[in-house]
Amino acid sequence: MYPVLYHGGLHRSPRWALRLGIVCWAGLVLIAWLTASGHIARFDEQGLLYWRDANGNVAPAMHEWVRDLTSLGGVFLRNLFALCAVVALLVLSRGREAIWLAITVIGGWLTNSAIKYLVDRPRPSLVSHLTEASGPSFPSGHSFNAAVVALAIAFAFNASITSRPLRATLLTLAIVLSMAVAWSRVWLGVHYPSDVIAGWLGGAGWVLIASILLQPNRLNLRRRLP
Repeated sequence: MYPVLYHGGLHRSPRWALRLGIVCWAGLVLIAWLTASGHIARFDEQGLLYWRDANGNVAPAMHEWVRDLTSLGGVFLRNLFALCAVVALLVLSRGREAIWLAITVIGGWLTNSAIKYLVDRPRPSLVSHLTEASGPSFPSGHSFNAAVVALAIAFAFNASITSRPLRATLLTLAIVLSMAVAWSRVWLGVHYPSDVIAGWLGGAGWVLIASILLQPNRLNLRRRLP
């Protein structure tokens, strides 16, 4: 039984979610191969330069709000959002979902970090960096973890929301916001387009697979919560 994440129609079936999660991870693996083989170099170059003028500059009016947008996928804010969501779920007596959310977020962060240091791709040098960034470039940690946190929160609150339109709105906002964070990394010049696409696919795939492998109703608690 999958009473938490599948009640109300977020997914058509657990099998559908697992298949979609595998497709997302297959996309990440494909992009990693294209990156290693150099087949995606032209795409990455064009993607970085698309937002810059002939002199390599971006629109100054956008700089501040894009940096604010990218901060939503940074370590502090995304973990703050996740922590607030865990507390809210506990207040709503959704202990299983709270534990699932925490495990999914932490597991996603560890998975992304492992892939980063396994691939060990350098940051872009074609354009100037408009924000601080460190560590390997592939996959984008902001993109991966923003997708994990936003989608996992949407999934975890599914059972607490009775309105189907509201559930759909929450999920749509999670997708749009996490994709916007991914885009901001390319605009700021700290990631290649392939980094952020792979990162978002990896994060979304991780949440979908976690919804099957880490079912909240199987997590052991001292008392059974509704």
